[in-house]
Amino acid sequence: MPKKIDHEERKEKILQTALKVFAREGYRDSNLSLIATECGISRPTIYQYFKDKEEIYYYAVKLVTGRMFNKYAAYAWSTNQDLVSRITTICLDIMQTASEHEGELTSLVDVMLQMKKEGRDFNEIILRRTAKLTILFKRLLRMGVKTGDIVDCDVNKVADHLLMLLESSCFQVAFLDTFDMRLSKQLISTYLDFYRA
Repeated sequence: MPKKIDHEERKEKILQTALKVFAREGYRDSNLSLIATECGISRPTIYQYFKDKEEIYYYAVKLVTGRMFNKYAAYAWSTNQDLVSRITTICLDIMQTASEHEGELTSLVDVMLQMKKEGRDFNEIILRRTAKLTILFKRLLRMGVKTGDIVDCDVNKVADHLLMLLESSCFQVAFLDTFDMRLSKQLISTYLDFYRA
């Protein structure tokens, strides 16, 4: 009897292997043959899941951001912490996760830079993938203003600032050896404390 294949599990294994290969070899020097070899499958098998490296990249961004959002949305509505503390916890966890996955993050940013050189812009993709997080921040901020946990503020602007601080932190994790995570976390906490009522 043939072995039943879990296609989602295989797709994720290809993704995880691809990210390791991208981190080690660089996106440009990576290829589907190398990824297939390291996965222990044939190159034609990879083509059943992904047409090229770029599609693997898009899938990685979608998977990671989707999982993170689900985790943070579940946390945001299941805790009794005040609203500033909820937002702070989410931001600090994003930064910690970025730090713990520095190699993969560097690879993903490297892919973006290489593709930008080829004339492709990832701005719309990034905005689409971070939109749910921005909406979550706005909802928490609005609720905080309404309950009196947060001072009256321009919710849209504060959410945009948070996203910019997080993007900056992730970029620094990916590229700067001198990056001080402690200082960056302190900045986010101080910024949010300013809005605490």
